[in-house]
Amino acid sequence: MQPIIECVPNFSEGVDLNVIRQITDQVETVEGVRLLNVDPGKATNRTVVTFVGHPEAVVEAAFLAIKKAGELIDMSKHKGEHPRMGATDVCPLIPIANISMEETAAYAQKLAKRVGEELQIPVYLYESAQPDKSRSNLSVIRAGEYEGFFKKIKDPQWKPDSGPAEFDAKRGGTVIGARDFLVAYNVNLNTTSTRRANAVAFDVREAGRNVVVNGEKVNQPGSLKSVKAIGWFIEEYGVAQISMNLTNINITPLHIAFDEVCKKADARGIRVTGSELVGLVPLKSLTDAGRYFLRKQKRSTGVSEKELIKIAVKSMGLDELGPFKPEERIIEYMLRIPADSKLVNMNLTAFADETASESPAPGGGSISAYVGALGVSLATMVANLSSHKKGWDERWEEFSDWAEKGEALKNELVKLVDADTRAFNRIMEAFGLPKSTDGEKAIRSQAIQEATRFAIDIPFQVMQSAFKSLEVIKAMAETGNPNSVSDAGVGALCARSAVMGAFMNVRINAAGYDDKGFVEEIVNKGREIEQKTIALEQEILRVVNEKIGL
Repeated sequence: MQPIIECVPNFSEGVDLNVIRQITDQVETVEGVRLLNVDPGKATNRTVVTFVGHPEAVVEAAFLAIKKAGELIDMSKHKGEHPRMGATDVCPLIPIANISMEETAAYAQKLAKRVGEELQIPVYLYESAQPDKSRSNLSVIRAGEYEGFFKKIKDPQWKPDSGPAEFDAKRGGTVIGARDFLVAYNVNLNTTSTRRANAVAFDVREAGRNVVVNGEKVNQPGSLKSVKAIGWFIEEYGVAQISMNLTNINITPLHIAFDEVCKKADARGIRVTGSELVGLVPLKSLTDAGRYFLRKQKRSTGVSEKELIKIAVKSMGLDELGPFKPEERIIEYMLRIPADSKLVNMNLTAFADETASESPAPGGGSISAYVGALGVSLATMVANLSSHKKGWDERWEEFSDWAEKGEALKNELVKLVDADTRAFNRIMEAFGLPKSTDGEKAIRSQAIQEATRFAIDIPFQVMQSAFKSLEVIKAMAETGNPNSVSDAGVGALCARSAVMGAFMNVRINAAGYDDKGFVEEIVNKGREIEQKTIALEQEILRVVNEKIGL
């Protein structure tokens, strides 16, 4: 797997879309970089751009964008609500996959050196890229903003890390660094008062406020760790907002930040009306929020990802100021490769037609995975119905937990539908490799073996997941809503078919694998799972038939 980093530069232009487009066009000229999101804000006069790719490519794209922003944006004429000091105000690099923070910081330092030397823009390093921790905080670096930097940059303490110690009137200065994933999040208030918004911001932000106690100034921390916040008035919307940076969403998640602002605002006679995300957000932030708000209602959390996102959006009013499109705002959705979900994105008729066609894929492995997904979906349905059953209120959490387990297994099996077809295609591709020379034959033989191993592993994963689903199915047959016991029974039939069908695929693919020790081991494990599955299915069907009674 190649290393992937994200870059989220903030440019001091949020009104002129032509300028913004020219900057983002530079990003898209670099091969190996994918532009994910462009989020302009008129009131802040600032645009947040998000792109990802291989580190070397991302650094090149960031350099070109910074260069173009410096050519097009005149900071001497810039006005906006957000603190800023340059045409490219801040440019963080964020590790996404297969790369450490230390390695990401090295790329940020490389970018900063190039911007300072080649473009002659004063550059400051921040967060993990800054070795001097006394000047690693962005707000400390940016204090005084554009207007104050003409004097600040002359202070030896504030000599740039790269570039000239002269403040560029047109381009300003730039801050480049490496940091963890940050969520930029604004909460809307039913007031126009910046002062009152700031009071709420100081209540919640980790830095809090300074207060006088017994004649001495002391710091009174806010209620939320890893949160930076200020209050401002957004003329575009006609409301004040609490503008927050959630710097560690594992410590303070999105939903906790929202609820705490609601609590502190309410204490000051202010009402929260909604909120907005700036840029992209991890999927987990919204699914966790959905579960959080469902639990507050004492409703089952074992619902689909789509439903969890819908609950999160409505609960936090993420669509108050404009439509919230998950496919454009969730980073995992933006990184998805459509071909990886070709089958599961089909409707039922198209899937059946594709299966019935003369193409050998999807075949038995994909069908087994889908049958297993349907089986555990039935059990999840029973769990959700039971959680919401009138008179069973005290048991809602018990059934919610079963529904969550079922939903997780359903998602695993759905992913394996396409994975099994990809495994078959890899074998076909390996057999299609050239074999004219001994070297080509060796490469082809190795590729066939690697593809075959993958084609064994995938249906074995189907067996494991479908077998695990029987625990949920059995529990729902025994304790779930008795009116839905037949659904649990059908779920058991599906799970058994999924296990047995997948095992056939394990065996037929294993026949072409050279490592006979591995083949014997995997087949023995498969037989054990198959036998346990048949026995469990019989137990479940006995319970189901006894409850049906006829």
